[in-house]
Order: sequence, then C-alpha cells, then structure tokens
Amino acid sequence: MNTQQLYDILNLFLYTTILISLPILVVSLVIGLLVSIFQAATQINESTLSFLPKMAAITLVLVIMTPWMLRKMEDFTHQIYEKIPYIVTKN
Repeated sequence: MNTQQLYDILNLFLYTTILISLPILVVSLVIGLLVSIFQAATQINESTLSFLPKMAAITLVLVIMTPWMLRKMEDFTHQIYEKIPYIVTKN
C-alpha cells in the first residue's frame, strides 16, 4: 500500500464521518442557540435547561436520519472492500 492509497482511504473515512455526524451536530447547535437566546431574553440562568430540548431534537433526528446514515456507512464499506484488490503490498 502506498501513501496515496492510504490518504485516499483516510480522506474517504473522514468525509463519511463528517457527513454522517453533521445533521446531529447542526440540530444540537441550533437548539442550543435558541435556548441560549431564550435564556438571555428571560434572564433564566439554568444550565440544565437546554438538555431536554437538545436530547429530544437529537432523538428525533436520529429516528428520521438513521436509514440515510446506514446507507452512507454501507456505501463506505463497499468502497473500502472494492479497493482491497488494488492495494499493492510490498514484502
């Protein structure tokens, strides 16, 4: 295996990881921002206030997006298996 093949596999891995985790991170960020704005407007300084809305939103996103995430992981696995015959090993 040469370094370019290794970089290609690593790049594919990082891209797939970011793509799969992005919906959860974006929803968590948006909910956290909305709760922070609400806390600033009402002057409620409770640190645990954002926990329940974030958990509910993340659970909803996971329920909706799990089939898509699994397809992406399956595609990644197939791409890795397709590259196995082309990896040249040096003895």
